[in-house]
Amino acid sequence: MDTLQTMRIFVRIVEEGSFTSAAQRVDITTARASRAITYLEAHLRTRLLNRTTRSIALTEAGQRYLQRCQQILACIDQAEAEAADALARPSGRLRVHAMQGFGQTYLVPAIMRYQQRYPAVSVDLTLSQHVPDIIDEGYDVSIQMSTTQLPDSGFISLRLGTVHSVLCASPDYLHERGTPDRVAGLACHSCLQYVTSLFPHDRWDLDGPLGWETFELPPTAFQVNLPDALSAALQEGEGIGALPMPSAVPALKSGSLVRVLPDHQLQKLTAYVLYPSRQYLSAKIVTFVEFLREVVPQALAADQAALR
Repeated sequence: MDTLQTMRIFVRIVEEGSFTSAAQRVDITTARASRAITYLEAHLRTRLLNRTTRSIALTEAGQRYLQRCQQILACIDQAEAEAADALARPSGRLRVHAMQGFGQTYLVPAIMRYQQRYPAVSVDLTLSQHVPDIIDEGYDVSIQMSTTQLPDSGFISLRLGTVHSVLCASPDYLHERGTPDRVAGLACHSCLQYVTSLFPHDRWDLDGPLGWETFELPPTAFQVNLPDALSAALQEGEGIGALPMPSAVPALKSGSLVRVLPDHQLQKLTAYVLYPSRQYLSAKIVTFVEFLREVVPQALAADQAALR
């Protein structure tokens, strides 16, 4: 027999003072209630109840066992209530991972707004270029970027929108070196490279008025694995570079960078939100994912409009 269930029956019998009444309260037969006590006593090798045809009484061992059962069952009831509450009310610690540029530009503001709506949720955000193992590293949600559909991983993935890169340079650099008006004209310039496994290291594939054009990158004096670092180098007047939208838009708005070949774009990426399962999700994950699907596409659309 199930030990926890027999413990509940035992406590109910003592509280009711009757096998029959206790059986009715837990919706079992009187015979089953009697068998439950027989099982417990055999399992414990001690008598818990002295019973006659008209009354029951706890033995000394039964009294001690009753107190322990009540404590154990109270803890179990509390644990179940807390678990059920996690499905109903957003609360607790939410661990989130995102790629650095995207997360800094779009996720941090979204999290601030999310916590205004759900103040009982604390968010632990990790920004890195590393693609994590969501389960092993203990993340609830991960925002990942891909040039194609994400491979089947068993996780739930929802599309948030797309970003792309644009060619940028500082006004001083273009004043000194001139502004190219076609893709081939890039050959006369210093081209800085953002190095990532998502894109080729040796070329830029640009989509413009003439369709797709490929520019073979010459040897570069500077390359870096973080887009914000590339943005800083470009603002120092070091050359022309392909900046992802999250890093390009702030610098373009401030005027520290300007677009080069503004009718062209390259390095398109789709942003996805990933989480382990749809089944029994806690409210903090459900509400966070839905909030991202509400606010991130709006932010992406605003930046797309700003680039145009």
